[in-house]
This record gives sequence, structure tokens and C-alpha cells, in this order.
Amino acid sequence: MDPRHRKLSDLLVGYSLEVSPGMKVYVEAFDVPDEFVCTLVDSIADAGALPIVATRNNRVLRSVYMHATDEQMRLMGEVELHRMKAIDAYIGVRGADNVSEMADVPSEKMKLYQHHYWLPVHSQVRVTQKRWVVLRYPTPSMAQMANMSTESFEEFYYSVCTLDYSRMKQAVQPLQELMAKTDRVRLVAPGTDLTFSIKGIPSVPCVGGRNIPDGELFTAPVKDSVNGTLRYNVPTVHHGVTYENVAFEFAKGRIEKATASGNVARLNEVLDSDEGARYVGEFSLGFNPFVLHPMKDTLFDEKIAGSFHFTPGNAYDEADNGNRSEVHWDLVLIQRPEYGGGEVWFDDQLIRKDGLFTLPDLQGLNPDSLASS
Repeated sequence: MDPRHRKLSDLLVGYSLEVSPGMKVYVEAFDVPDEFVCTLVDSIADAGALPIVATRNNRVLRSVYMHATDEQMRLMGEVELHRMKAIDAYIGVRGADNVSEMADVPSEKMKLYQHHYWLPVHSQVRVTQKRWVVLRYPTPSMAQMANMSTESFEEFYYSVCTLDYSRMKQAVQPLQELMAKTDRVRLVAPGTDLTFSIKGIPSVPCVGGRNIPDGELFTAPVKDSVNGTLRYNVPTVHHGVTYENVAFEFAKGRIEKATASGNVARLNEVLDSDEGARYVGEFSLGFNPFVLHPMKDTLFDEKIAGSFHFTPGNAYDEADNGNRSEVHWDLVLIQRPEYGGGEVWFDDQLIRKDGLFTLPDLQGLNPDSLASS
């Protein structure tokens, strides 16, 4: 057994989910080695809880989605919804031999999955009613996306995922307090000059309790307050399709124009999924000190130190601006100098420049501070 497996699984069970005796804990593992799933089962059982396990295979799921019908996906959603309602906590672990496995599934088939499976099971029940944590499993495919050797990527992965999140939890408090009393936000970067309000919307720290790796503080813009231009500089994969240089033009909160280096038609298909998909449901600042460069994996990229993400689609209940959608697409812009730099302003006060927090109370979130032993 790899000892790093047990360290990670104990963190998920003990810190992220705070599992107690008698809890029913559902492990859903996609293309994950049996060894790690068994380690999770051991950690859950050692905590006195009841492990419930489902293993999935992405190639098999692709075949299911390719033949999807409305009746089929409705039935699959109903079955999974029953299981989700019956458990107390959820661990979702996803490996990926091929991150583009779903790239050729027609968009209308994926919409059936979104509507009958993801929305009722995960968005409406798991996220809002259960304790949960989701993470990736390190694979050669992920290492390739990160431009690293498999061995080096594994070392990076375990360092990132098992850092001292309790320290991050303390460091984020001043930023949360500042965000809570902020009205106007301005984001500036090459191709980006965006303004909006976050007045009255709660801010939520993410410090190891929901995602691993973690490291962000999120809120949401007042729905109709977003105006200006935004050009993301991090590639993104959505349902197996890669998009690069995505750019939006906003007016009164709505994405009026959307472009990208390729797949523009499919980009707009996603944004036309429903009315809420062209409005924004989340604004978040990322600050994980070990995640510095994009790897086309949202769970990592949205935590990049010196980044923010601005998310078309559904708002979270914890920071609700009223926007509802089947879409929730975290798109990322890095503001560190090697990515073009940038600024974050709260009520005409510069709080972060070129990826580093400038106010003394916030500097504990800068990489040198969070990464120090």
C-alpha cells in the first residue's frame, strides 16, 4: 500500500467530511485503482461509519451517453437520486485515462445527462443537503496535461492535496471579512476590464472541506450588475471539449457575445442551454500556493495562486444571487506577471496586484506565506 493513500484518505474522512460513527458515506470512484478505493473504505470503517461504494468507468459511461434517451437518463437519475438521499456524506474521486473521453458525445445527449442526472442528484441534493468532498486521482493523463513526468506529478499531487488546510483556514479570514463588506469589484487584465457588485451576497471560504486540492474564497455578483469585457487565459475542458482564449462581453449581467479560439458554436450552445447560463453564478479568488500553472482540470486550475474564476451558470445556495441554470462552468484567469498581470479592486481599493495580495492583513494568503513550513 502506498502510505500517501492513507494520509489522503484520512484527511478526506477526518478533516474534510468530519465523519462520525454511524454515518453512511458514499464513495463514487471513476477510473480509480482498487487500492485507493480500498484505502478509503478502510478509513471510513475505522471512523465507525458505513462505507457504500460505486465504481464507474468513463469508457462505459461514454457508450451509455451516446445511446442516451430521455427515458433512460430519467430512470438513471431516479435510481441515483434514491441512493444520494439515503446517505450522509459523499466522496467523489475521478481518474481520467483520457480527459477527452466525452468529446464526441453529441451536446443534446449531454443535456439529457445534465437535466435528469447531474441537476437533480448532485446540484439539488448532494451539494445542498449532504457533506461532500470531490477530488481527482493522479494519472499519466493528468501528468501529461501538466507537462510533468508521472512520478513528478504524483509528488506534486500529494503535496498539494495534503497541505495544512487548517493554516489556510485562518489566513483567509481577513479576506472573507473584507469581501463581506465590499460593494463594487473591478477586475483588470489584458483583454479584461470588468465591473460588478457583490453587495449583500455572502462569501464562502474553501479550505479543504469540499474540494481537494482547495484554496479559494467565493461569492457571486449581483445578477444584473456585470458590465465590461473578460478574456480568460486558462484553457478549459467542458464535457470533453477543450476551449481556449474564451472571451465574453457583458451588459447588465448577461453574456451578450462569446468567442474563443475554436469551438465557438459549441461554446454558444452551452451558454444557450437555458436563460441562466448567460448570467454568472460565482466569482472566486484562488490562492493555493502549490498550484501555479494550468493543467486543464478545473479542480486544480480554479485554485491557482493569483487567479480568479468567473462562472457562467448556477449560483450556489451559500452565496446565492438568484441565478439558476443546468450549467456551472468555472473559467479561470491568472493575473500573475508571467500570464500578463492584473489587478483586483474592492470599492476603489487595490487588494491584489499581479497575483499578490497588497493589503497587510491579506498577505498571509500569498504563496510564500502559505507554502512556508
